Parts: sequence; C-alpha cells; structure tokens
Amino acid sequence: MRKFVLAAVGLFLGVHLLGAGTVNVVVTSAVLGDLAMRIGGTEVAVTVIIPPGFCPAHYDLKPSDLRAVSEADLVLYHGLEPWIEDFLARVNPGAKVLALKGPWNTPDPLVAKAEAIAQALGELRPSKAEEFAARARAFAEKVRSWAGDALKRAAELRLSEVKAIVMQWQAGFVEWLGLEVVATYPPEERLSIKDLVELVSKGKEAGVALVIDNLQSGVSFGAKLAHAVGAVHVVLTNFPGALPGTADLLAMLAANARAVFSAVEAFQPIP
Repeated sequence: MRKFVLAAVGLFLGVHLLGAGTVNVVVTSAVLGDLAMRIGGTEVAVTVIIPPGFCPAHYDLKPSDLRAVSEADLVLYHGLEPWIEDFLARVNPGAKVLALKGPWNTPDPLVAKAEAIAQALGELRPSKAEEFAARARAFAEKVRSWAGDALKRAAELRLSEVKAIVMQWQAGFVEWLGLEVVATYPPEERLSIKDLVELVSKGKEAGVALVIDNLQSGVSFGAKLAHAVGAVHVVLTNFPGALPGTADLLAMLAANARAVFSAVEAFQPIP
C-alpha cells in the first residue's frame, strides 16, 4: 500500500524554480504554520499537515499530505516526525528543509524559531529577506512584551512557592513561570498503576497544589493523579487552535498562563 501511495505521489512531482512567485511552505504542525504565516505574509502559501490536537510523532500521512510535500519549496518540521525525512527523500529531494528541533512554548526558543524561518525564507526569496527579518523582529517584540506581563503576574501570585507535578512536555513552560516542579511524567500510554502510586506519594509528601497536563499527550492519567493528591488539574496545550482561545501562538501562551494562574488562585486564593 505504501509503495502504491508513493507511486501515486510521483505523478505530482515537478521542478521547483526559485522565481519571484509565492513560496509554497509545508509545515507539520500548527505551531510552524502560525510562524510561517506571520513571517512570510503574502509571499507564502502555507499548508499545515497535522491538526492541532495530534502529536506529530503519532500522525499518519494521507495521500493529500504527500502531494503537498511533493510541491513544497520549503518544508518545516520539528524533528519528532519519523516519516517526514523518508518521504521528502522520495517525493521532493530538491525542497529546502528546516528541522526546528526543541521546545517552543517559552519565549526564547519560540523567537529563535521565528528567526530561523525568516532566514530560510530570505534565502529562497532574497529580494524579500529584509521584510521577513522585520516581521520576525516584530513578532519577537510581541512575545517579549507578553512575557514581561506574564512574569509580573506570576510574581504577584508567588508562583515560586507553588509546587506542581507536570507532564514532561509542559515542564519547561511551568518552570519558566516560576513554579517548583516536584516530578514529571511521560505520555500516558507509557504509564502504569505503579507510576500513579509513586507520583501520588511524591505529591502528597511535597504538598503539590497542581497537576499540569499536556492536551496532546492524554489527560486521564493527570486527572486521576490530581484527584488522588487533592490538587487542581490543569490542562495546557502545545499547539495553537487545540483549545478555545488559542487561535495562534501568542494566544496559546497567554491561555496557558491564565490557566495556571487561575488554578493557583483556586487552590489557595492570593491577594
């Protein structure tokens, strides 16, 4: 079946010329899609492969996705997608490819990814390079302005005094806000009853106030853990568009921070 799909995609292969037209950008996630659209503006046409509610490592390509990859000038991915490099080599070896590895849910890594995308687009369209760079700078200013406000609120709520158990993919964001992370846990398919018992013991001993989950990793384990510990269960997202009020990356960061702040206030009202 896989050979059939690849053969079908081969029908769509073509030559990609670096002209003055729109840059076809294919991205694996809504995170990279938001960045590509912000930085590229009207000079890019962006195709997002993976819906916001899916983990990139667990997504299965469809024939329409393969066609998009075959026609791309630039492909952006996280490095979590085991299938992307294999298919690129088969259907579009001439595309420019950028692996934007590492986290993106804190300000500095997010800004770094925006800057890397601006550089890649500038290499494809040199006449627009300064425009791409300017958009990346404007985005960085917005991110850092939000970050300053968020950290100010975190200090007001004395988040450094709050203890949490956190799904590992949200640990960086939670620590950036200032909470004390007592323990982390992997995606729930890797967890057992033994893990639950051990984390409950750690949580009760440490006086954990919050159990913070990552939506895309499953939330039932965290809900059970929070109930057993007597903590507030908080669900955050790593991808924009997956929860109400998270339409883009800045909105996602703000919504995640608000969720943590509200949970801290619910656990122990702080003036």
